Amino acid sequence: MVPGMRALLLFLAVTVYASSAQTDNKQPPPPHGGNWDEPIKFSTKTKDSCAMVTSALGNYTRLRVSCKGQSQGQTPGRSYYCDFQGKPNLCRAYGANPRHYFTQMMWELRKLGHACQGAKLYRPPMCKKYPDEAQMTFLASWPKTAVPRPPKPGPDRQAAPTQSKPAATVRPNRPAKPQPGKNRKSTVRPLKPAAPPTEQPDAAAQRLASEYCWKSLHGICAYVISWFQE
Repeated sequence: MVPGMRALLLFLAVTVYASSAQTDNKQPPPPHGGNWDEPIKFSTKTKDSCAMVTSALGNYTRLRVSCKGQSQGQTPGRSYYCDFQGKPNLCRAYGANPRHYFTQMMWELRKLGHACQGAKLYRPPMCKKYPDEAQMTFLASWPKTAVPRPPKPGPDRQAAPTQSKPAATVRPNRPAKPQPGKNRKSTVRPLKPAAPPTEQPDAAAQRLASEYCWKSLHGICAYVISWFQE
């Protein structure tokens, strides 16, 4: 073989090998054409610093929202996260600008005091008309927030009435009717004045004789008066 031809073939072989090596070292493009290496950062209503990061899980898109609250003195701020999952790629607008889909979701999360205690399903405006399968649905959160349940009424506890009864109308007391033979008030009748004592006929005759007759005739007058009193 001509030496010049051999050198040309060797140069072509080296060029092809270098080109293939560069192709193998390239990272695959991010799923759905989005910039998933750049988290979406925001702050909640209570100044919690949060970040949204997405990843591909089969046909689903997984979203994690991680937050950390502000420290208060020596007490560190609270830390929490929550996961969402859905198929936003079913939305045509999502394929054109997937990052804006999660940006619209972030606008709702930043209105909350706790980013993981909001809605269970987020429907960004750009894909609002699509079914729930194309939206991001809440999966789980950490730490879990337990909702206290009202205590059940026991034997010594009575359930509070749902409605208060109207107050009973107080009616004026009427005097009770007297029953026959009972509680009769005795009528006190005024006492009649006692009749003056009746004088004896002889005494009366002597008194009249002493008043109307001469002293020498008292005996005769008294006899005559007593005779008429009989």
